[in-house]
Amino acid sequence: MPSSSSIVILGAGLMGRLLAVELARAGHAVEVFDRGGPQAEHAAATVAAAMLAPLAESAVTEPSVVRMGQYALRRWPALLGALEQPVFFQQNGTLVVWHRQDAAEAQRLRRVFDSTHATLPELPAPEALDAARLAAAEPALADRFAQGLYLPGEGQLDNRQLLAALAQEMQRLQVRVHWHTPREVGDFAPGTPGQPDWLIDCRGLGARAQWPALRGVRGEVLRVHAPEVTLQRPTRLVHPRYPIYIAPKEEHLFVIGATEIESEDLSPVSVRSALELLSTAYTVHSGFAEARILEIATQCRPTLPDNLPAIRCSAPRLLEVNGLYRHGYMIAPAVLDAALEWLHTGASPLAERLGLHIVHTATPARAAFATP
Repeated sequence: MPSSSSIVILGAGLMGRLLAVELARAGHAVEVFDRGGPQAEHAAATVAAAMLAPLAESAVTEPSVVRMGQYALRRWPALLGALEQPVFFQQNGTLVVWHRQDAAEAQRLRRVFDSTHATLPELPAPEALDAARLAAAEPALADRFAQGLYLPGEGQLDNRQLLAALAQEMQRLQVRVHWHTPREVGDFAPGTPGQPDWLIDCRGLGARAQWPALRGVRGEVLRVHAPEVTLQRPTRLVHPRYPIYIAPKEEHLFVIGATEIESEDLSPVSVRSALELLSTAYTVHSGFAEARILEIATQCRPTLPDNLPAIRCSAPRLLEVNGLYRHGYMIAPAVLDAALEWLHTGASPLAERLGLHIVHTATPARAAFATP
């Protein structure tokens, strides 16, 4: 195995940055091209709550994604611990609450969680909370809800702190990064003289010319500063139309979201969406009435037809990583490790174990770092 390969990565969103850092640490010469800047302003990774909640997400996704999320919960501490710049990370579980009129929907959700736990017993079991236990677990919600569910072990991180820390780490590792410099797959001929040994495409929706099945799913989030609110963990409110989430970050910063729209419209958030998100947050805690709105943002998540992530080798020495949809931070470490495993060996037992699709359409499929 050569001690160093030259690798070009297209896209410096979450996956592009994670791959760049890990490959550079392994001694490879890494070069990154991105159409945006260090703030990742064009990436879906910037507009996210970064919740690491596999059991909570089992209500809307497949068991393979839940397995990836559980794997990632164990992997994130090591990834974050290796960065020089600190990143907020919390693993205090997820709280699910509901108003009385939504009790039937909450019971349906509880059945989904129980079914998921039966299928994947390695997940911690959901815990039912009465009013007293809920108040003890989350004092800020005392006397506000009669019952709830606690999902142990789930977590969250600060996505923007992480993106900044990864950018700093790329600089420290001497990754050559070309900001505001979009490139296409066709601009490179990997494996030929004067070209990189391998090309990795992590551009999300920017890769649609190469991967036409991709589509965008619009998400909308609010970031607010609410000094009167002291939630200790991500909280989800059951609702028949849009299960809202409230993710508390440091210094009373909260990320609030719920909307998921089959649209690639990147126009500003509608009045209706903003009113629904804000009013619903207020029903969770009245302290949000005096919160200050810092940002209302939209972005489209790159999504494949089955709503599942995939790794694809569609041409010799080209690896494509895409389709992380709404689960980017929850599953990124699993996708990262599977991609690295495949690059080094030409196979990924981890991907097989977790149910992550690796598609080989190039002939022959070869490991990136195998001796020619």
